Amino acid sequence: MRAPTPHPHPIGSPEAWREALEVAADHGRLAPSVHNTQPWVFALFPDRLEVRADRSRQLAVLDPEGRELVMSVGAALFGVRASLAASRLAPEVRRLPDPDDPDLLATVEQGSGAPDPALAPLDRVTARRHTNRHPFGPETVPAEDLEELAAAVAAEDAVLVPVRAAQQRVLVGELTRLADLLQNADPDYRDELRRWTGQSPAQGDGVPASSVPRTAGPRTDAVPVRDFDLRGTGGLPKQTGSGVDQTLLLLATAQDDVLAWLRAGEALQRLLLELTRRDWVAGPLTQSLEVPETRARLGELTDPFVPQMLLRVGRAAPAEPTARRPRRAVVENSSHPDAPAVPRQPAPAPAPTPAVVRPAPVPDGRGGTTWG
Repeated sequence: MRAPTPHPHPIGSPEAWREALEVAADHGRLAPSVHNTQPWVFALFPDRLEVRADRSRQLAVLDPEGRELVMSVGAALFGVRASLAASRLAPEVRRLPDPDDPDLLATVEQGSGAPDPALAPLDRVTARRHTNRHPFGPETVPAEDLEELAAAVAAEDAVLVPVRAAQQRVLVGELTRLADLLQNADPDYRDELRRWTGQSPAQGDGVPASSVPRTAGPRTDAVPVRDFDLRGTGGLPKQTGSGVDQTLLLLATAQDDVLAWLRAGEALQRLLLELTRRDWVAGPLTQSLEVPETRARLGELTDPFVPQMLLRVGRAAPAEPTARRPRRAVVENSSHPDAPAVPRQPAPAPAPTPAVVRPAPVPDGRGGTTWG
């Protein structure tokens, strides 16, 4: 029997740890972020990886407190953790380690325990996860899957609340339409949205026209997705199938502070990867969480927990990957700064399903998904 080829850096060596951090930063970069702003920086050091917020990419109108920015960085942090678990490493993560450095959201150092066996399978689907704004089919997530997803979210100090009752689903639709109407009445909001949408994929950030529905004229989705098509160049069908009878999931936390937002982002990415592993697709519906009045009403469905994210989940045609910023712009102190990122993979096509047209009331405004 031929002896196995020795690994160039034995597991546990400083060189192996450093190389694992390089790979983990690449996988963290594939996380979703609000308007695909990618507001993160990964700073490599011999003994640790720092995961930092890039406040220059904060959405001042949409996200004045930075809640969605911190959630975006939390999603990237989970990608780092899953990558290290796939490398058979158990990191020690310190969240908000320095009160005098609020942009330092986490440090990742080498730990001594065993890696979490639940995370490595999620790392394998990281490159397949994409925000999906295609029309959704009629399938809903079965109860047994929802139980497993809730357990995964709970492991990240968050709770998953499926919106089950008919009156609750109607309320979600009403709040989404109201929040969208209020947002679109604000010219500053629309100016900010325009700066981050309709981008060429070569730009490396923002939401490209090819990944959003064309929205000219009245829209009829009961729970509308955000109107990113400000230039009339949207590449997806106008009708998204976003209705009150689709699977709607609320993600909530016990607190509503920076640590809770960071953990919510980690829980969100874990949830999205668990869905991807099961061949479900998801799209966030965040308008009602961005307007204080509607967020408070939405909180009635998660009480005593605080809502942080609303997702629509279903089956749909594969979504194209959105662009990522150059590695050298987001990974500092790298030993190979020009190395390409992990190639983003198109999601596999779902099994064919019969087309279903859901009746839905005509909304008052336009609305919904904000993450790329």
